[in-house]
Amino acid sequence: MDYYLLLMIALIISFYAQIKVTTSFNKYLKVPSNSGYTGREVAREILDRNGLYDVRVEPIGGNLTDHYDPRTNVIRLSNNVYNGRSIASLSVAAHEVGHAIQHAEGYFPLILRNNIAPIAGIGSRFVWILIFLGFLISPFLIEVGIILYLAIVLFQIVTLPVEFNASRRALYQLDTGIVTSDEIGPAKKVLKAAALTYVAATLVAIGQLLRLMSLSSRRN
Repeated sequence: MDYYLLLMIALIISFYAQIKVTTSFNKYLKVPSNSGYTGREVAREILDRNGLYDVRVEPIGGNLTDHYDPRTNVIRLSNNVYNGRSIASLSVAAHEVGHAIQHAEGYFPLILRNNIAPIAGIGSRFVWILIFLGFLISPFLIEVGIILYLAIVLFQIVTLPVEFNASRRALYQLDTGIVTSDEIGPAKKVLKAAALTYVAATLVAIGQLLRLMSLSSRRN
């Protein structure tokens, strides 16, 4: 079946993407930036130059756990990024600030993603339970599960422009005196590797949706 082929390709890309982002991040985590700034300092500088004085920058545990929380207006950076002075640290910090700038400007794809997120969260918790019960009790539950999974797929699709745009904003900000022209290339590599993980996640979600639709047609 075509959907099995798509799912297999998506899983291969996903595996490759995880390796790529890890190797790229670890490689440039060892390359110090000429600026001497930490990720926290870069995040703070970009926020302030864009008038986002109310957005806080806080450390968070883990590796590659960096994110912007629009509910609390907080950028959370992993220790390697928060205290790091490498090109990778500065690139990731700038990317997360890109999300804060999106939020402040009312960037529509980000607003759409934030609105879909609660439904997608419910779907991720209950979709497989509904599918299982659908085979035991009623095909209607499978249909409900597919509708919930559609929210997950839509969330992944909308995430792509959000992440790509945040990376473009990050590179623009970095290229205005924070890093040298020679460091922009490595920064792009770090951000492109991270973007590939979102592409892979989207393909996996679409493949799973097609698989669920096939299971539903068999049950009916």
